[in-house]
Amino acid sequence: TEFDPETPYPVIDLMPEQKELEDKGGTMRLGAYKCTIKEGTKAYEIYNKKEIYERHRHRYEFNPDFRPLLEEKGLIVSGEYITKRLPEIIELPNHRWFIGCQFHPEFKSKPFAPHPLFESFVNASYLNKLDNLNIDT
Repeated sequence: TEFDPETPYPVIDLMPEQKELEDKGGTMRLGAYKCTIKEGTKAYEIYNKKEIYERHRHRYEFNPDFRPLLEEKGLIVSGEYITKRLPEIIELPNHRWFIGCQFHPEFKSKPFAPHPLFESFVNASYLNKLDNLNIDT
């Protein structure tokens, strides 16, 4: 809805508390929030822990009205802000690396200490390249 306010499928939508505001200055979801990760998911494999804290800076979130349909089609909400039942991490289980996150992993990444999501993505890309070249690892 940020780019097409009239979309019939607002999967990512303005946060409900923002919809009636005209002056949006200072109204973002900011700061670190706890994310609970579902065991047995790619996200859990990447972080190797059940709870993480990640930083946010946004006004748009995953629209909960679409959650049942997307989960029915195979999407997994693998990380969640339990207090408001907000999806923080999503993934597709039958894909080597299909992960989306609501937070900003770049805020916690450093040149010699990359964020776990970046490290995992680069590794999956490398393994995919090797597979395409038919090289054993």
